[in-house]
Amino acid sequence: MTFIDEARIFVKAGDGGNGCLAFRREKFVPRGVPRGGDGGRGGNVVMVASNNHNTLLHFRFNPEHKAQRGRHGEGSNRSGREGHSIELPVPVGTVVYDDDTGDVLHDFTTAGDRFVVARGGRGGRGNQHFATSTHQAPTEHEPGRPGVEKHLRMELKLLADAGLVGFPNAGKSTLISRISAARPKIADYPFTTLVPNLGVVSVDDRTFVVADIPGLIEGAHLGAGLGVQFLRHIERTRLLVHLVDVSELTGRDPVHDFQVIMEELASFDPSVVEKPMIVVASKIDVAQDPARIESLRELAATKGLPFHEISSVTGAGIEALKFAMAELAVRSEPEMEVEPQPASNAG
Repeated sequence: MTFIDEARIFVKAGDGGNGCLAFRREKFVPRGVPRGGDGGRGGNVVMVASNNHNTLLHFRFNPEHKAQRGRHGEGSNRSGREGHSIELPVPVGTVVYDDDTGDVLHDFTTAGDRFVVARGGRGGRGNQHFATSTHQAPTEHEPGRPGVEKHLRMELKLLADAGLVGFPNAGKSTLISRISAARPKIADYPFTTLVPNLGVVSVDDRTFVVADIPGLIEGAHLGAGLGVQFLRHIERTRLLVHLVDVSELTGRDPVHDFQVIMEELASFDPSVVEKPMIVVASKIDVAQDPARIESLRELAATKGLPFHEISSVTGAGIEALKFAMAELAVRSEPEMEVEPQPASNAG
């Protein structure tokens, strides 16, 4: 399935029905009384968070969504029927913005969360409501109110406990395929990963979700490479796992690679670099110069960050990294507070 994490749509709630102008006509009744019914309310446009969707692809080719309008009022005080509301399923993690103002309308963080994004118009009143003791044959009646219409922009931010970041070909996709059942495309050329991949990792009785974020390069915040369009997916993560290729194949300095990625993260959102982080030296199976690993280890030590050496090919260091990730990524349940019991006066 094509991964789409941003979409723009137009929503229109139903208009309210018009109020009716009518009078009761009966034999032997010289003057009829007003009997115009009210118009029905228009339908709403409701968004619902669903676990059955993991992309915004279904909005890309269906950009307009309109609810049903309310029926007009009828004679004999018969009110018009209300218009049917429509429900739009969105993935959990979707943030809805007003595309005209940029305001955040709602953030869907739990499945089943519902939000009325556009309310239907109120039905107009029939002429029965305008009768008074001195105005017994009113011809006034109200039109229905128009339904709310909005241009919306939606962003999907994946809900993951840990996010893998680093340069292209740092070994992120290979790692997530090693520790979870995810099977992303893996190749030896830059930007193999074009969309985020999710994997569920199990450690003893704990499970957590890991997101493989497409690789960053220097100048990503200015649009270089894939830019920072996918970095929104790590805004909700609890932990960052920073992979640095320590092999000689890159021709780059591992410490410089680490600093470049940190600068790109800070340029995107300064709060991201404040998240807990594990520094990982990857591809140690093909690293022939121990000094490259030691320089990265010393940098992590100066910043007070945990450091691990791994090889996703041979499996070296994978289990230790999984346990370290579980300790920082798994959200512990809050402990129940026990209220102190009053001391017994017996005895």
